Amino acid sequence: MSLRLTQPDENGGQPWQGLKPGQIYLQRRRRTMATLRGKLVVAQSGGPTAVFNSSACGVIQEALKHDDVFDGVYGASNGIMGVLHENMIDMRKESPESIEAMRRTPASTLGTCRRKLDKNDLERILDVCKAHDIRYFFYNGGNDSMDTANKVHKMAVDAGYEMRAFGIPKTIDNDLVETDHCPGFGSAARLMALATRDVGRDTESGALTTTPINIMEIMGRDAGWLTGATAIGRKDERDAPHLIYMPEVPLTIEKFLDDVKKVHDRLGFVIVALSEGVRDPEGNLLMKSSQLDAFGHTQLGGVGDFLAKTITDTLGIKSRTNIAGTIQRSLISMASPVDLEEAYQVGQMGIKYALEGKSGYMVSLVRESDDPYSCTTGLAPLDKVANLTKEVPREMINEAGNDVNETFLKYVTPLVGEIPPSYPRFKKHAIGQLLEAYQR
Repeated sequence: MSLRLTQPDENGGQPWQGLKPGQIYLQRRRRTMATLRGKLVVAQSGGPTAVFNSSACGVIQEALKHDDVFDGVYGASNGIMGVLHENMIDMRKESPESIEAMRRTPASTLGTCRRKLDKNDLERILDVCKAHDIRYFFYNGGNDSMDTANKVHKMAVDAGYEMRAFGIPKTIDNDLVETDHCPGFGSAARLMALATRDVGRDTESGALTTTPINIMEIMGRDAGWLTGATAIGRKDERDAPHLIYMPEVPLTIEKFLDDVKKVHDRLGFVIVALSEGVRDPEGNLLMKSSQLDAFGHTQLGGVGDFLAKTITDTLGIKSRTNIAGTIQRSLISMASPVDLEEAYQVGQMGIKYALEGKSGYMVSLVRESDDPYSCTTGLAPLDKVANLTKEVPREMINEAGNDVNETFLKYVTPLVGEIPPSYPRFKKHAIGQLLEAYQR
């Protein structure tokens, strides 16, 4: 990722002329960097991803290069809970090899949590930061985590406590605003695209006598980015998925059954990619539980089984559901190389932005071009990110509302890395039948 200077020397001259870009950046940073010294804490929050640790590693490794600024580099155990309970580890005492290994380790090495902060929590966080002289706060997570980072930032400002607070993005849902895409999404998209394509071949091979309709229930409460990404593995009309349903387009049972029947009549089998948060025309979830998470969100799940049963009961065709669950976000072996690198860079750049004296931002990803793919980083104010959701634009979805289009594919394809070639099919030149048709 390249860094470019657009501002002249503050004295009007060009003392950096002739230096390499990296040297220019370092010189400028020394001139503009705030003299704030203190300790740094990084924490991870929300559901993990395959590249979650890569971002935390970027923060930690970059911070360890600057012992002239950071008197300590801490990792909070189990997200903000580790700060509240002073359960933090000294990253300087961990081996460089174990820290580097985070880049190829799935889930959350530091541990994660879900907790909505209240007034007492914020007061406690301020007390902990003061007691430990924590002046740099990095929170790695999704929508709700950006809300936490924003509250910590505002708490410090209101209290007159000088501290740099940053959000480091991650979510397989890809629904954070003010960023082109989110670390974690590319790897989950790659996994689900390949899994859906291969489940399609499995279903096709036994469609005559087993279960010819398979619903892939995919994570995505309010946005269908991950569900839509399953389309990138297709090469012809028989490749899965054949139908894609996302929260952005209301769905009726009648339309769903009609779509499924048409595909089954044409191909003899059907693979449906279905967002767990798909909704009816009134905006209600097709299926939800009575349980809520720590942020008051309805727990999802079960919509695939509901629709599979509806198909069987109404159309008389055997149907089943595959719920990938946490596998969608866990497999480092399926990670996108692009995603791994970008996840590291947003963490690394968070430190560099903090050293310039900035605070109250999420590090964003800014796409410069699609082909060849090029991306750099930027800054998005936390109060413009927290608790907001980026949905799939309607112009990326086909007119029928049951698939994505080329605009969507152009957006997502560079993020997943190289996709293995699709599988060939026989042309099936049949021999002539010599006997009467078998009736059993």
